[in-house]
Amino acid sequence: MALFAALTLSGCALNQMVKMAEQQNLTVSPNPLEVHADTVSFEMSANLPVKMLKKGKIYTLNTFYKYGDNESALEPIQFKADDYPNAASEQPRASKEYSFAYSPAMKSGMLEVQGVASDPKNGKSKESDRLGVAPGIIATSKLVEPVYFGAYADHGYNNQEELIPVKVNFYFDQGRSVLKYSERRSDRGKQLDAFIAAKNVTRTVTITGTHSPEGAERINSRLAKDRAVAIETFYQRQMKKYDYAGMADSIKFITKDVVEDWTVFKDSLAAYDGISSEEKSAYLDIINGPGSYEDKEDKLHALPTYKKVFRELYPKLRVAKTEILKVKEKKTDAEISVLAKQIANGSVSADTLSEEELMYGATLTPSLSEKEAIFTAATKKSGSWTAHNNLGAVYIAMATEGNADANADKALAQLEIAANKNAAPEVHANLASAHLIKGNPYKAYEHVTKASGLSGETQQGVNGVKGALEIMLARYGDAVRSTSGATDNAVNLFNKGLAQVLNKDYQNAISSFEEAASKDSNMGVAHYGAAIASARLGNESNVISHLTEAVKATPSLKESALEDLEFASYVSNEAFRSALR
Repeated sequence: MALFAALTLSGCALNQMVKMAEQQNLTVSPNPLEVHADTVSFEMSANLPVKMLKKGKIYTLNTFYKYGDNESALEPIQFKADDYPNAASEQPRASKEYSFAYSPAMKSGMLEVQGVASDPKNGKSKESDRLGVAPGIIATSKLVEPVYFGAYADHGYNNQEELIPVKVNFYFDQGRSVLKYSERRSDRGKQLDAFIAAKNVTRTVTITGTHSPEGAERINSRLAKDRAVAIETFYQRQMKKYDYAGMADSIKFITKDVVEDWTVFKDSLAAYDGISSEEKSAYLDIINGPGSYEDKEDKLHALPTYKKVFRELYPKLRVAKTEILKVKEKKTDAEISVLAKQIANGSVSADTLSEEELMYGATLTPSLSEKEAIFTAATKKSGSWTAHNNLGAVYIAMATEGNADANADKALAQLEIAANKNAAPEVHANLASAHLIKGNPYKAYEHVTKASGLSGETQQGVNGVKGALEIMLARYGDAVRSTSGATDNAVNLFNKGLAQVLNKDYQNAISSFEEAASKDSNMGVAHYGAAIASARLGNESNVISHLTEAVKATPSLKESALEDLEFASYVSNEAFRSALR
């Protein structure tokens, strides 16, 4: 009878605990649940009524997430009466943080709890009914649009006009500006004559006349200038000889003179090995010291090595230096394009073009298959990291048009070769896109963070990839910054707006979504995003107007909006439902 009485009293206590559990206060935050990255995280707090916990008893709050025919059991919250000695006058309180991996099937579901009152002494227990405490999961972060970008490394070819300097020096006798016959017939004279005869396309001819620092030179203040003019006269005469006709008018002659300037002398002295460094120092002490040009010149005469320097070094200073800027001969873009394709199909030798010309040729065709063939030929020609990287970039572009998985594998094969040769920023940028195509945003993010130091359109393209990845990894503030510096297109603007929503900057998000929709009128999801931002601001009219535009562009969004917990408070609104009919 005593045992029966004890069991009866225990059962009554458990029944009372379950009955009082109806008054428990449960709080879930956030509510509804939300997914960020690939995880649903939330905190649940439980406050039990005063006097609910009975001596020696345990109350367990079991938590489940139920979706469809499936459910996931989460860790329970347990209240032991012994841990709450003041339960008769104070509410027992406990909270716990939860997280579980998300899958799309979980979007529509319910977070449920069930209380269990138990007596550890006899093993008896009593369960309450299950109670739904948080409906479903808000999956707004999953609206992110993946972005892929092929980062081409510089091919190294300059198709613009380039000028090549051709330098020829002519030497003069002391105190004279007449170009000697021996100079005209020297190898230097023959070089210039042959250059003029070849009728090279020339832009400028700059002639700088100089003089050596001795008295006879200084007497004629025009000596340096006259020497420059003498070379110009010779050049002009040779052009007439070879019948330049109208070509002569396109050549600009610039004559300059260097008078009483020690720079040339000091440079020549530094390269001169006829005297010791101590003896050179004596010259520099005078040149760098006080006094006029003439005073310094007179002091040089007193140096013991002056005659040797005058005989061996001074003649090299009586010169007219001629620098001709000729236009570098190049193939036309049309020629390069044809030859690159012929190299790719094997009809001409790979040596017909340089590596730089060959890879430049790939940029001259919009066809991805032709780019693939040309860059493949470039990898065989040189095996450079640039060629392998650019071939990988082509496969990334191909993956966006079809056979994504197979083309991503081809891209990774080429990019691994490139990375082993040179882990350049372009290679990391392409590896990021390739791994994202393969469904690994974490690996992709590792690479995109290493793609630093790029510039211009390439950096903007990579910023788009980086911004999308940062949304996927719940780095929303970073995503706003990345997408703000991304290529100005509808997808990047949409992702910017999404990052702003998730970063709780709703008004700016609406502006970004509207700008995305203005760039692509068929992008219904941009209006859908603006409707979400408007819902969070409590702006009913904007919610309805944007959803109307969203379903007009993308009818499938009707069902999404009706099930989306972002719009839970509007489901019974007739205007809302009318917009989705």
